[in-house]
Amino acid sequence: MTIHSLYIYDRHCACVYYQDWHRTRRPKPAADGGLLPGVCATMSASASAAEAASSNALAAAFGSPRNSLLSSSSGVVVAEARSPLLPTLAPSAPVAPQQPGITSTGLPFDEEAKLVYGVIISLRNMVKKLSGKDEQFTAYRTSAYRLHLFETASGYKFVMLSDPGADSLRFVMRQIYVGPFLDYVVRNPLVSMDSKEHGIDNEYFRMAVDRMVRGLSVFS
Repeated sequence: MTIHSLYIYDRHCACVYYQDWHRTRRPKPAADGGLLPGVCATMSASASAAEAASSNALAAAFGSPRNSLLSSSSGVVVAEARSPLLPTLAPSAPVAPQQPGITSTGLPFDEEAKLVYGVIISLRNMVKKLSGKDEQFTAYRTSAYRLHLFETASGYKFVMLSDPGADSLRFVMRQIYVGPFLDYVVRNPLVSMDSKEHGIDNEYFRMAVDRMVRGLSVFS
């Protein structure tokens, strides 16, 4: 069993935070202007363009399109270089950098975030209509994953995707809320709450969430 990803939505229906751990199919970077700044650096269009420019600069500096130094979100550094003893060989076509074992879903991240939020709202409304106001939608399971939902009184929605065999993770999201979220986001005067212009751009919060999730017994 394992944990795949975490989304946080504010009361304006916007995704203000994203972090993933075990995803073999990652979405494409969001379209320009489709994602709030600070939500996730690896999923923003500007970060993708900056990474591509950096790779091109490195290739030009070393004189070969196959010389590249790429850093992934997992901290793994991949280097590839052609032998200087073969300068007369025609350079092969450049290959798009990709972390081993990671494929693309073919869906931009901003569209994926909207789909996840839409599923949550639809199922929550259905549960309320079928079971009454006292019932709450907290999770659903498919053959590929399980979605967990924790909603705060202020309207923030914490959504976590895990292995389908995992137990309820509402307590984990609640601990993230009462711990790192309150400490580094709510009580931080430098973080603008209920902002429609910026996501949760706080590295201390991101590191605290990562440390908390990796310390769980379900994480593997």
